Amino acid sequence: MRIRRGEFERIRSVLSEADPEEPLTAREILNLLEEHGEEFDSAHRVATVLGREAEAGEVEVIDGQPYRYRLGEGS
Repeated sequence: MRIRRGEFERIRSVLSEADPEEPLTAREILNLLEEHGEEFDSAHRVATVLGREAEAGEVEVIDGQPYRYRLGEGS
């Protein structure tokens, strides 16, 4: 499944504005996105986008149940 253009940028923008102190789960990020008027299909979609960006070093994935995500310092 391809990442739709701009999905990561939308997530990054909302997280930058919200400036969370702790890493967030995909569900928490989805809730923030919805609060900011951004539509995503599901928490799974958020996790997919962030997981792909983690491969490029843009996102830190914190292992656990559930996974938590933190955007890199340069994001």
